[in-house]
Amino acid sequence: MSDCGCDKARRDLEEYLRNEVCKTEHSDIREHLESCPACRDEALVSRTLTEVVARACRETAPEELRDQVLARLREAQSAAHA
Repeated sequence: MSDCGCDKARRDLEEYLRNEVCKTEHSDIREHLESCPACRDEALVSRTLTEVVARACRETAPEELRDQVLARLREAQSAAHA
């Protein structure tokens, strides 16, 4: 295995984090991240951001809020058709 360098590691970081690179590239990028604090920090930020966004997408609005929104939409539709 050989260190792929910062340019390649950063260019392919998102694919690496989603396991969308071949095994050789994965190993090369992992090796680079182990030896480069700057790229490792960037990978940590990307991984954390991806996890936070994924968690936020799973959250749902409280039922009371959904009911209020639906009621207002129905009112708006009724007013538009009147």
